Amino acid sequence: MSARVGVMGGGQLARMLAVAGVPMGLCLSTFDPAADACAAQLVPQHRARFDDTEALRRFAAEVDVVTFDFENVPAASAEALAASVPVYPSPRALAVAQDRLAEKTLFGELGIPVAGFANIDSLDGLRDAVARLGLPCILKTRRLGYDGKGQFRLRHADDIDAAWAALGPQVGSVGLILEAFVAFQREVSVVAVRGRDGEFRSWPLTENWHDAGILSASLAPAAVGADLAEQAVDHARRLAQSLDYVGVFALEMFVRDGQLLANEMAPRVHNAGHWTIEGAETSQFENHLRAVLGLPLGSTRPRGYSAMLNWIGEIPDPAVILHEPGGHWHDYGKSSRPGRKVGHATLRHDDPQALADSLLNVGAALGRPDLVRGPVARLGASARGVPA
Repeated sequence: MSARVGVMGGGQLARMLAVAGVPMGLCLSTFDPAADACAAQLVPQHRARFDDTEALRRFAAEVDVVTFDFENVPAASAEALAASVPVYPSPRALAVAQDRLAEKTLFGELGIPVAGFANIDSLDGLRDAVARLGLPCILKTRRLGYDGKGQFRLRHADDIDAAWAALGPQVGSVGLILEAFVAFQREVSVVAVRGRDGEFRSWPLTENWHDAGILSASLAPAAVGADLAEQAVDHARRLAQSLDYVGVFALEMFVRDGQLLANEMAPRVHNAGHWTIEGAETSQFENHLRAVLGLPLGSTRPRGYSAMLNWIGEIPDPAVILHEPGGHWHDYGKSSRPGRKVGHATLRHDDPQALADSLLNVGAALGRPDLVRGPVARLGASARGVPA
């Protein structure tokens, strides 16, 4: 193949797409305004603002298909590209996923359960919504927030004015939404892919743990009952069909009292699916490229048990991971910065207890038992053959 794939966004997701594209003979290039976009270490970068019409025109002329590693590309830019080159996922899917209000409204229309929410356009509206939804609750920007950014948690009535002071000035630019707080027991994700022909496949349900709003660890397959896993996949399938979605996406959900509540959709390859590089027959990155190019999708069958650990802020000593059987190392080529995703590691084993032992070794070597505690506890249940 000699297809040319353009990626809007030049971060680590574009970088991993580029790595997946090499064995397929693909030529990737990225479009990103950042001077330090890490994908540019591997593939050509068009450096321009996402709303630069002339730069977008030149980019579209040089590629056969456009996709995204970053969902906050302006929908108008996606529409402009789609006028001259195929764009997947579609600008409509991108627009829905960019707006928390539109996204949660669609979930409700599809019968996918969500926690209570309300559009907020004024301080009085916020007061009324808090009275309806109850405390605690979370005020969020409708657009542009990610990794815990653009959020304010309200625990007491006295927090209302502070929340409005923090986020109210953005109501006219990105909009605000109030969401009921979910006292969940677990966070899980369905990472799935849909082809141009409508073929749908999903990887095993993944359980996630977060630190300060940023994903810190994932475990797959998640130790859940078959009924819950099937329900999660069904939600993802309905969502993909309703949007005529093409490519990989993630549907993030809470588990509360044995029930699923949808949180949000990410219209791109996703951090919760990084384990698939070594832990599945076909990675999310290869399958995304297959999907957007109209090629047959690859198997999403897992290869045993996998745990992914995110490196936030700075990279630890790689020998800690590489010493472990089944250990795999990923450095994104980024400079260190607090709160920045700079790399990840995946540990894979056929036996859940062996994976738990490797995680314990890593946690001890890093002085971070907290990083591995959640996955280790779940793997104990998997080794016993029962849902956690």
